[in-house]
Amino acid sequence: MACQGQYLLCMATVLLVEDDHVVRGAMLRSLADRGHAVHAVGTALDALRRVAAETPDLVVLDLGLPDLDGSDALRMLRGITDVPIIIATARDDEQTVVRLLRAGADDYMVKPFTGAHLDARITTVLRRVGRASRTAQPAVHEVGELRVDVGERSASLADQPLALTRKEFDLLAYLAARPGRVVSRRELLEEVWRQPSVGEDQTIDVHLYWLRRKLGESAAKPRYLRTVRGVGFRLVAPD
Repeated sequence: MACQGQYLLCMATVLLVEDDHVVRGAMLRSLADRGHAVHAVGTALDALRRVAAETPDLVVLDLGLPDLDGSDALRMLRGITDVPIIIATARDDEQTVVRLLRAGADDYMVKPFTGAHLDARITTVLRRVGRASRTAQPAVHEVGELRVDVGERSASLADQPLALTRKEFDLLAYLAARPGRVVSRRELLEEVWRQPSVGEDQTIDVHLYWLRRKLGESAAKPRYLRTVRGVGFRLVAPD
């Protein structure tokens, strides 16, 4: 992402997810004319593939996709990326807006809108994200012999690197930043997975299982990851 003039002008790599080829073409041309590098796809599956392969600066996501409802696509995107997401849709009821913002959307636009309006929203969101990244200092958390470097996105145990997936690292980093504190399932879903706690499934349990294996422990014989039954989980140094 290239920005000029105190972040007043941001040229971004934008992934446009829109199934209507006429609308998609108009939005693509408008953003390209304003200097953005735009990639466009028409399905949620293609969006997930594109984000996994090439991380864009920002995603513009339509809700009415042919293969998956946009709200489900948002939830799945938030499972693999933290890039800003702007919802662009004809739905304008307040309940939908609130639900999607709580589910991880960074902004919400109701169709029809102009290219200038979309460009302004993109610039505002990227400015906000850029400001946060400049002020936040990458942290290194150490708990016992466990070391988690947030800036480098690396973790090691007793100086041996841990091969973690993206979400395993995010989970470990979140707990390592709060050593000894009990973190609830609801908090993990909302803060790590960017999902509402409604409809909670076994996602957390699966990731904890694999994370424990990589830490050389198990639920029956925990060392770092402790379960507080009925409450949540906490990361502590071994006794």
